[in-house]
Amino acid sequence: MGPVTLRVADLDAMIRYYTEAVPLAVLTALGSTVVLGRAGTPVVVLEHAPELRHASPRDAGLFHTAIVFETESALAAAVAAVARRAPGTFTGSADHLVSKAFYFTDPEGNGVELYWDRDRTQWSWTHGQVEMGVIHLDPNAYLTQHLTEAASADPLAGGARVGHVHLSVGDVETARTFYVNQLGFETTLDWNGALFVSAGGYHHHMAMNVWNSAGAGRRGRTLGLGMVEIELPTTDDIGSTIERMRHHGIAIRNDGASVSFEDPWANLVRLSTVSGSAV
Repeated sequence: MGPVTLRVADLDAMIRYYTEAVPLAVLTALGSTVVLGRAGTPVVVLEHAPELRHASPRDAGLFHTAIVFETESALAAAVAAVARRAPGTFTGSADHLVSKAFYFTDPEGNGVELYWDRDRTQWSWTHGQVEMGVIHLDPNAYLTQHLTEAASADPLAGGARVGHVHLSVGDVETARTFYVNQLGFETTLDWNGALFVSAGGYHHHMAMNVWNSAGAGRRGRTLGLGMVEIELPTTDDIGSTIERMRHHGIAIRNDGASVSFEDPWANLVRLSTVSGSAV
């Protein structure tokens, strides 16, 4: 997964949250667009759009951006940074069997997950579905166990990237048709009104749920999610995806560097290769 673009009303406040609390570093700042990330990897793109309104909580859009950390000490340092800088944004934590996760809501209501993956050899699969759970994870105990002096001294040390993106959608079956049958992801889990999908055997690169948004229609242009980016290994992968989307009548835009299209709820998705080219 590539960076997630957010349209924001208060650019300065959002930069402070994502740099001081999460924390990420400013990689580039050009006009009204700021790219934030870790170790040179873009994670969140903030686009200043103060003219737009906030979406309704029941609208389709972003449920959360999930940032995966390379080590538990790096995750612990990030969680500690949020606890110091923005303690009121913490919303929960859980051991999901495949991962350990902490949840927050940024100042403009966008969900944020910070997590660490267990090794794939520790994941369990049954009939093609990954076993995930929601087990109590005490944040204070986690920090006591994993927060090191080195990580506390430099909370930006250690890599982090977008691990998955979770969307709010109007219905799960329409999401399955688009993201699995048309775009080409594989289903990894159906659970409690949510669909989890991935490529390459990951537990999930994307998820779609109806927990707040059942029956939601296409989005208008609002604050919140601007774009989801997916990086594919090769231009051949993008070419086959283009053919599949055209076969299903999905309108696409190809600028030579990337291919973009909208899902059934008008969430913009962009595909490119790791090298930054399309076809």
